Amino acid sequence: MGLTVHGTVAPGYEAVLEEFAAVEPGAQLAAYVGGRQVVDLWAGDGVGGDSLTGLYSSTKAAAYVVVALLVQEGALSLDRAVSGYWPEFAAAGKSAITLRELISHRSGLVNADGGFTVAELADEELVAKRMAEQRPLWRPGSAYGYGGFVIGAMVGEVVRRVTGHSIQQLFEERVRSPYELDLYLGLPEELEPRFLEVLPWIATPEQEATFQAYYPGPDSVAGMGYNLNAMPPFNPLEFANHRVVRAGGPASAGGVGSARGLAGMYQAILDGLLDPYTVAEFATIHSTGGDLVGGPAVSYALGFQAKGLEYRCLSAYAFGHNGSAGSDGFADPRRGIAYGYTRRRAAFGYSAPENQRLAAAIAEAAARA
Repeated sequence: MGLTVHGTVAPGYEAVLEEFAAVEPGAQLAAYVGGRQVVDLWAGDGVGGDSLTGLYSSTKAAAYVVVALLVQEGALSLDRAVSGYWPEFAAAGKSAITLRELISHRSGLVNADGGFTVAELADEELVAKRMAEQRPLWRPGSAYGYGGFVIGAMVGEVVRRVTGHSIQQLFEERVRSPYELDLYLGLPEELEPRFLEVLPWIATPEQEATFQAYYPGPDSVAGMGYNLNAMPPFNPLEFANHRVVRAGGPASAGGVGSARGLAGMYQAILDGLLDPYTVAEFATIHSTGGDLVGGPAVSYALGFQAKGLEYRCLSAYAFGHNGSAGSDGFADPRRGIAYGYTRRRAAFGYSAPENQRLAAAIAEAAARA
C-alpha cells in the first residue's frame, strides 16, 4: 500500500510530488519559486501541514537572520573583535577573534570542557559564560569546526550585549511575528498540542555497527562538537523532545517549526527582509576544505551552510542550514527558490539524502517554468 501524500503542488511541479511520495513516512515539504508557493506537501501518521517538530540545527538560520539584520543596520561589525562587544570573551587567548571568525566556525570553540546537560544548554547565558572561559581547541582562524550546540549562545551573547535583547526576542519581534511564520525560538505552551516528538531513526544491525565503528570519542574534537563529552551521556536526537528546550528555544538547536515556517523565513529574506548586499555578504563562502567536527563535505558561508556546494542543482549563492533529524531549509537568490523540509522520524546517521533529490526536482521544475 503506497504512502498517502497530502497537500498541493503547482502545475509543472508534479515530479516533486512523486519524489516526495518515495520518502519514508513522516515529513513535510514546502517551497516557493519566484515568490509564489509551488509546493506544500505532508505525509505520515499524525503529520499535518501545520504540525510542528524539532528543527535542531536548522534553527541556526533564524539566529543568523537576526545577526544579518543587525549587521545591515550597522549595529554589529563583522570584523570587530567579539571581545569589543563582550569583554569577558577575551579570556584564554581569545581577544583577537572577530565576529566573522566566530560565526564562520573558525574560532576554535566547539564546546566547553565537560560538556553541558540538556538543562544547561537551554540556558544560553550559562553556556555563554562557560564558553567565554574556554580555551580554543585550535589556533583561531587556522581551521574551522562546527560548534553545533554552543554557537547560538555565543552569538546570542554578542546580540544581547549590543541590543539589550535576546536573539529569541528579536526574532519574534522582527521576523516571526511580522511574517506570521510557523517557526519559533521558544514555543508558547498553548502550541504544545501541535508539537510532534522526533522519533529515533530505524537502521539495520549492520548499519548501526558501521555507524558505531566511526562514532567519535567523547573528548575528540568531533565528540566535543556534538556534546558527547557531557555527563550524564547526551543523546543529540532527544534534545528537542525536552519541553525545557522548546520553551527556551536555544538558538543553536532548540527551534520548533514546520516546513512552511522554514520556507517562509527564506522567502522573507528573498522578499527584502535583508538587502542584496547583506544577502551577498552572508552567502559568501568562508570555510571550506574540511570541517574538524562535521567532516570534509561540510562548507560554510557566513554562519549559513554553503548550499550551492552541497546541492549542485543550486547557484553558488544559495545558503541555508540543515538539522540533525533531517530538516533543511535554504534560499537561492539567483534562482528565486525558498525551501523548507522537516522529518518526524530522524534520518539515519544524521543525514537525510532525500533533500538532495527534492531540491533537484524543485530546481528542475523551476528551470522549465
